[in-house]
Amino acid sequence: MKVGASGEPAAGADGRIDIVYKPGGKVYRAGVRNLAPDPDPKTLPDSEVAPAPGVPAEKGRAPVPSDAIIVYTDGACSGNPGPAGLGVVILDGGKRRELSEYLGTGTNNIAELMAIVRALEEVPRDRTVVLHADSSYALGLLGKGWKAKANQEIVERMRKRARDFRDLRRVKVDGHAGVAENERADELARTAIVKRG
Repeated sequence: MKVGASGEPAAGADGRIDIVYKPGGKVYRAGVRNLAPDPDPKTLPDSEVAPAPGVPAEKGRAPVPSDAIIVYTDGACSGNPGPAGLGVVILDGGKRRELSEYLGTGTNNIAELMAIVRALEEVPRDRTVVLHADSSYALGLLGKGWKAKANQEIVERMRKRARDFRDLRRVKVDGHAGVAENERADELARTAIVKRG
């Protein structure tokens, strides 16, 4: 279970905590009320518990360099349309940045697209960037040549930004499936809606 500096459970804004069942295993999100005290508690450094870093090479592409920037994006909407927000997690070696922005009234698709746009505006274009998103819609428009019937201005902005990258790789992740950084991006997007800022 992820804990704070003094050993207390490190719950996110949604009241859930990152947990793994074995070192290096898949990260799950659990509600605090569903956890029981460990009879033999130990505190381990993140490096011993977290899944091995890195992203597998895409078929037909070179392996991902060790200095690649890893990005997770997500958008959220309360109602569709309704108040919308975006969340972005940027991992660059040992450095971490998070963005949480309120977008005003919009749709879920707009929020997903804007999360990618903001991420691409924040990272250098001359490095390998591995972009993770759980939106098939946004990734299809970005890299599969899908035609935009709506949100054309945002889609063009996203595509234009993506064309500037030397090596931009896209990874589809399953939403709400325990992928820790994707869950964090979702949390940041939902927090932006709640805080309206």
